[in-house]
This record gives sequence, structure tokens and C-alpha cells, in this order.
Amino acid sequence: MSDSSEGASTLDRILGYASRRLGRDGEPPSSPTDKVFVIGLGRFGSAVCATLVDLGLEVMAIDIDSALVDKWVDILPNLRVADATDGATLKQLGVRDFDATVVAIGTGIEASVLTVAALSDAGAPNIWAKAMTPEHGRILERVGAHQVVYPEIQMGERVARIVSGAVVDFFELGDGFVLAEIETPKFLTGKPLAESQLRHSYEVSVVCIKPNGGQFTYATAETVPEQGNLIVVAGAIDAVKRLTDASRKGSR
Repeated sequence: MSDSSEGASTLDRILGYASRRLGRDGEPPSSPTDKVFVIGLGRFGSAVCATLVDLGLEVMAIDIDSALVDKWVDILPNLRVADATDGATLKQLGVRDFDATVVAIGTGIEASVLTVAALSDAGAPNIWAKAMTPEHGRILERVGAHQVVYPEIQMGERVARIVSGAVVDFFELGDGFVLAEIETPKFLTGKPLAESQLRHSYEVSVVCIKPNGGQFTYATAETVPEQGNLIVVAGAIDAVKRLTDASRKGSR
């Protein structure tokens, strides 16, 4: 798994959160996220930037390292060499006018904390910050981060679940709620989903299904999974784990 996939996963959460947030004056936003300010052009930050640009969003990115800025100048249209810990510089660059700000600073914990504090003082409305550890994340929240992400930890957990064979793919939506792509358990095959009573037994729901050789499609109460089909289930992480444990053991 690369940093680009980490960036894309985090980006999904940023866009979803920002599109639902209330505007600075308490009114619903007139449009989803359109402008994102990114601080840090390492592997994670550059992956977020590149994906945002591909999605057609307006991006301004800064880094204190001129070599990194030069590296991306032909790919990212709006770059600056700037010190993100300087609140006056952030105000001058107009961080208040962006829908979201991503602090993608890597191993410089002190710099990331000072940057979040400066953004908060500058009036940035929606601050996302990358943290290396839970302790780091708690500090970021205290100094003004609205959302903290842990790309390395989250990707490590995701890889572990995939490698273990429990799931084909795995995505945490937040607050312990997940989407997991799994091979259909044997005890679900050959009968409509309504008869399986997964919500009653495991407190999970089948969102969609991929037949053998086909494409994913919505699952309904009448859908009949077959052996080898892939299904996407949604539920609390503990509930999904109970389902995958039962699938591995072949029990109901």
C-alpha cells in the first residue's frame, strides 16, 4: 500500500466532512468543498494534492522546503514556499477563504502543532491534521484541529485485516463504523438476504454484492448470494469482526 492510497482514503473523509459542515456564519454551504489549502508536500501531502487536482478542486499548497515546491511545480498549479507556523503568512495567503486545510507535515511534530495553532489563530474554518501517534493527535486537537487522521496507523490496521484473510478490503468511516468487502460466507449462500437476518444476528447490513464475473450492484432483501460472490457489509467494527470470524469458522 502506498502513500497515494493513504492520501486518497484520507481525502474521501475530508471531502465528506467538509461537504456536510455548516458555513462559518451558521448557514448551510452553497456548494461542496471547492477550495483546499494543503501544508506539506511530502509523500502524503503530495498524494492529497494530486488527487484533489484530479477531482477538479482548487488547491493551494505550501512547503518550507523550496526543493519540494520545485518538484511539484509542473503538476500542481498553485504553490508557494512559505513557513506555515507564521500566522501572518497564513492570513496573507487567505486560509480563511478555503473550505478545508490539510496539515500534511510528516515527522516534524513540533512544526505540525505550531502550524495547527497558527491556522486556528488565522481563522481557518476546517482544519485537518496528520498525526503520528494518539498523543500527537490529542495535542493537535487541543490547539485547534477539527479532525485528526492517522494514515500510518489506519493503513497498518487495514493491511493487517486484509493480510489476515478476514476481508478483501476495508474502510473505516469514523466512530468505529466500517465498510468491509468480504467473500460471501457459506451460511449466506443460496437464500435471500431477508432470510439470513444479518441485522438481527450480527447487527450488520449488506450494502451491495458482486456476482462472479459481474459488477457490484445494490443488494436488496430478495438478493440471493452465491458461493464466490463478494459482498460489502456495513456495521460497527466489532459486529463486522463477529461476522468475519463466523465466516472463517464456517459457523452460523
